Amino acid sequence: MRYNTQEKQMALPEYGRNIQNMVDYCVSISDREERTQCANAIINIMGNMFPHLRDVNDFKHILWDHLAIMSNFALDIDYPYEVVKREDMFVKPAKLPYSLKKIVYKHYGKNLENMIKKAKEYESGELRDALIGMLANHMKKSFLTWNKEAVDDQKIFADLEYLSDGEIVLNEDSHKLTESKDILSKKNKNLARRQKN
Repeated sequence: MRYNTQEKQMALPEYGRNIQNMVDYCVSISDREERTQCANAIINIMGNMFPHLRDVNDFKHILWDHLAIMSNFALDIDYPYEVVKREDMFVKPAKLPYSLKKIVYKHYGKNLENMIKKAKEYESGELRDALIGMLANHMKKSFLTWNKEAVDDQKIFADLEYLSDGEIVLNEDSHKLTESKDILSKKNKNLARRQKN
């Protein structure tokens, strides 16, 4: 009896040994037209193995890439797509440029700081007031994510004023934020709902 451990290593084991054997047979066919027909049949079988992926963009293209990889790039046919090349398989992607800018309040995050800067650019009016109100409420939610205790609205207003370089000044008389207990109870309900599912 021959075990899989005694067989040659498979490039893409998710397709299984039988598909690998079909690919190996396909490579050994001498007639180019017959080899192409065999490759098309293998692609159809590979597609049937993962029907849930048919909605993925370029699904067929991915299958042809996999066929080329499984044949160790030795399958000589006219591919319907340009398949991946061996030398492209091991190219490292370029490093992502990470922002090294300091985050003033980590519990608010850099995106919120950027939104506050953008809000400063808005002209005075209803739209700006609505945006600032939403930002202040979001700041309170973010604060409560890391500090489960209640937070004073005055703290949020002070942080907002600091992050906006003194351009956005709110007070408790003119702006009312969502109560801490309401935010926390909503988070607890959402958490309980997620745990049920």
